[in-house]
Amino acid sequence: MNLKFKQSTLLMGLCSAFALAYSPQAMAVTGLAKSVQATQQQQKKVTGVVSDSEGPLIGATVMEKGTSNGTVTDMDGNFTLNVKPGATLVISYIGYVSQTINVGSQSNLKVKLEAEGQNLNDVVVIGYGTQRKEAVTGSVANVRGDLLREVPGSDITNALQGRVAGVEMAQTSSKPGASMQIRIRGTRSLTASNDRLIVLDGIPFAGSINDIDPNNIKSMDILKDASATAIYGSRGANGVIIISTYKGYQEQRPTVTYNGYMGFKTLFHRYPMMNAEQFTKLRKYANKFQNGTDETYWGEEGAVDTDWQDMLFQTGFTTNQDVGVSGGSAHGSYNFGLAYFRDESVIPDQNFNRYSMHAAIDQDLGKWFKVGFSTNTNYSITNGASLGLYNTLSATPIVNPYNADGTLKKRVNMSNDTQWVYSKETIDNLGDSYKDQTKGFGTYNNFYGEVKCPWIDGLKYRINIGLNYRHSDYGNYVGQGVFSDTENAKSHATSQDQTTTNWAIENMLTYDKTWGKHTINAVALYSAEQTTFRQKYMYGLDVPSDAFQYYNMGYANEITVDPANQIYYKSGLESVMGRVMYNYDNRYMLSFALRADGSSRLAKGHKWHTYPAVSLGWNISREKFMSNIKWLDNLKLRVGYGETSNQSVDPYKTLGRLSTRTYNFGTQNTTGYYVSELPNTELGWEYSTTWNFGIDFSLFQGRLSGTMEYYIQNTKDLLMSVNLPSTTGVPSYMANVGKTRNKGFELSLNGNILNNHNGWTWDVGLNFYTNSNELVSLTSGSKEDESNWWFVGHPINVIYDYQKIGIWQTDEEEMRKIAEPGGNAGMIKIKYNGDYDKTTGMPTRAYSSDDRQIMKVDPDWEGGFNTRVAYKNWDLSMVASFRHGGTLISAIYGAQGYLNMLTGRRNNINVNYWTEDNPTNDYPKPGGVESSNNPKYGNSLGYFSGSYLKMRTITLGYNLKESWLKKLGISKFRVYATVQNPFVLFSPYHDESGMDPETNSYGNENQAVTTFYKPRLLVVGYNTPSTRNWLLGLNITF
Repeated sequence: MNLKFKQSTLLMGLCSAFALAYSPQAMAVTGLAKSVQATQQQQKKVTGVVSDSEGPLIGATVMEKGTSNGTVTDMDGNFTLNVKPGATLVISYIGYVSQTINVGSQSNLKVKLEAEGQNLNDVVVIGYGTQRKEAVTGSVANVRGDLLREVPGSDITNALQGRVAGVEMAQTSSKPGASMQIRIRGTRSLTASNDRLIVLDGIPFAGSINDIDPNNIKSMDILKDASATAIYGSRGANGVIIISTYKGYQEQRPTVTYNGYMGFKTLFHRYPMMNAEQFTKLRKYANKFQNGTDETYWGEEGAVDTDWQDMLFQTGFTTNQDVGVSGGSAHGSYNFGLAYFRDESVIPDQNFNRYSMHAAIDQDLGKWFKVGFSTNTNYSITNGASLGLYNTLSATPIVNPYNADGTLKKRVNMSNDTQWVYSKETIDNLGDSYKDQTKGFGTYNNFYGEVKCPWIDGLKYRINIGLNYRHSDYGNYVGQGVFSDTENAKSHATSQDQTTTNWAIENMLTYDKTWGKHTINAVALYSAEQTTFRQKYMYGLDVPSDAFQYYNMGYANEITVDPANQIYYKSGLESVMGRVMYNYDNRYMLSFALRADGSSRLAKGHKWHTYPAVSLGWNISREKFMSNIKWLDNLKLRVGYGETSNQSVDPYKTLGRLSTRTYNFGTQNTTGYYVSELPNTELGWEYSTTWNFGIDFSLFQGRLSGTMEYYIQNTKDLLMSVNLPSTTGVPSYMANVGKTRNKGFELSLNGNILNNHNGWTWDVGLNFYTNSNELVSLTSGSKEDESNWWFVGHPINVIYDYQKIGIWQTDEEEMRKIAEPGGNAGMIKIKYNGDYDKTTGMPTRAYSSDDRQIMKVDPDWEGGFNTRVAYKNWDLSMVASFRHGGTLISAIYGAQGYLNMLTGRRNNINVNYWTEDNPTNDYPKPGGVESSNNPKYGNSLGYFSGSYLKMRTITLGYNLKESWLKKLGISKFRVYATVQNPFVLFSPYHDESGMDPETNSYGNENQAVTTFYKPRLLVVGYNTPSTRNWLLGLNITF
């Protein structure tokens, strides 16, 4: 199969739409409709829209009373039904009061339903359609947009944490504007992507989740198991997040909304560095370094206690302003909005700014045609992302950074180091001698056309076209001597730009039919997409003037254009899919899907793969033998099986790779090429199969509801870079090898404890989940890949290192001489894997690399808790999250951070270290046995329990409901105050450091040495510190 898409492929769908619209058959629709009407004696066509106070209701049931004739509303709340003259319609929707309407002479109805008791939010978006929650047979979780906005931020990732069972959120950066890493039911792949698919308003989204304005999100549906995600094929292999945005609806009066907040950000906790007195004591005890020319011991004349963090950190500011307008006519609707978001760091000149615009237009063209357009466009500016903290944290507190006249020094001399003075003042005064900025522009545009078949009720054809563009420009310039220990260090500049274009087209045929107790939905789909990416990168050394910065690198004395940083690729995916869902009396449910994908990234003969998905549901509560159990609203059993596949590897992996290397040829230095990766003409898909078992229940008229699920997912033919022996001359090649397994349990509970009891309402929610990840096999039967820290029988995410079990004490000298020859009392004692002498109980050998341990990083279980208490116009909501087990890697305590050297060379984390007078088991003796300028086995000092229980957000709100507001046309007026990240209730790491127990960096960044930990692991590094945010917000609708 040839996947080199041409323009004709993209135009095919457009032409088909025009052909339908202007073909003779289409032009004869009116006549044909009349012919059909003539054959249906005494029939009348009734159309309408069903909505509630917030907009259209999807999946509402419209039945002709006394008959089995009925239908359900579509994505826009519309319905069409042929009825007898004088018919009566019954419109119902779970959680709402049903309405009975006499049709009479009416042909177009506008029905507005009122909520009754607990709205169970029972309609979910399942991909290429919607379904009542009570009829869903796959694993689907729904989160309302208003709940997501309870945790304000640059995007919705922070708000998702602790909200949905089976969805793990992990912080990869604490810089302004950063998103969190999302993993749905664990990690499957070793080197291919584990990222989820985002679907925005029905179209797979080509951008980042950070490009979507949280204020425009109406709801989010998360598809977790293969029976639900298989319809999205290989793109949905790691789970699917379906985001539905706000739209107008027909006959809606023009409505203007304003959502805004502003606030300030303070340090959650300072990095726990030593003060002057503590550091003086440490340096003197270690007795390895003497004071530098700018240092004076605490207690001596001229001594200072410099607080470097206080000199750098500031109070940050954050704000979000969003204005939207929506409305509709008898045949169309619109929604338009503008937003601005700014997030400042506590580090000066480090901030994120985003300008967003979203719009959606839907328009009926007569009875049979409908068209629409939506766009999400944003422009962002990120400043100061490269500003680091190591100089601030490592500078000793006994250094005096001021000259005699009170001005700041440019550099300070410590015992063995000279450092540039990092402070708010010095950074603010850099002017043109420093700039770090990323500018990003993205526009994501969807067009659709829809045609109803006039002679077959419920049959529709729809074409979706997505046209997406994203461009980013990154530039970094550091002037002469800036941030350097020498004044004449050469200036340098970096320039990088990336451009991504993507188009997608979907041709979809759907059929919906309800007759009697039977409901059927069928979908057939053909889709194609193509993505093109280009990156350019350039580095310049010794730029002659700060005025040039990175804008004109041509003036630099040395220019480097590294071929490894110049990237271009074009990839495509072609797919066909079919799905049928059947429902009998909301009692028995069946869903079957079949999809085939063809990928240009894989080898010839392996491009295509077809996979099925099937799921069943049985609502036991609707059986006659359950009719006497009045307190049970719903009890549904689900089982699903599905297959998915993954092709998320870099394009052209089948071709291998050439790299460049400079070498001397005679008297000349030249560049040569060598094979750095072998080709693989058999590279194919990575496959996953999933079994999912679920129970959904609702009790006491919806006052208590929940879901329990158990899943087993097996992945084989892993896309993995296989290392080759050095004798081959080639480092590696990409192949299909190995297997992984994920299995887990999920529990979600939602309760309404008080329902407007004397004005009081109290809702609570709890979710709990556990995921067990295992690497089942590797290439060629190998049991381990030590270089990548992969071990069969263990999780993918592990640490392979020494594990501290205590400190050698003075009374253990006999054993220490065997285990640590040449060691000293007060050094780290590690876990020993060898044998012990049966007589003496002593180890039989010295510690060695064989004593490294495989330590699990991922938690044993985790989850979240949320509650909302309301009294009349007041409401208080809280969101908390928790996790238990696993290992938290703290680079600032471990050896890779060079902040816990315990030598007195640089400032040190404030720890309880061993001395003869303080024989603790916490931290080793200063100045003891070293390895790479750190205590031997120093990494083990940075491994903590990953457990924590923390409050994520607390919000207090007031809804103003006064008569004068209505006279002004204001239908909603709400003010609220929010504190984010207020406190930690439990955490071993927090107890030790006072800091936030969540990670803030990938394993290869924000440390002095970035090559030890694998990039896939997350660590606590010296990134921008976590903050506590205080916000005041306002929501107005008029």
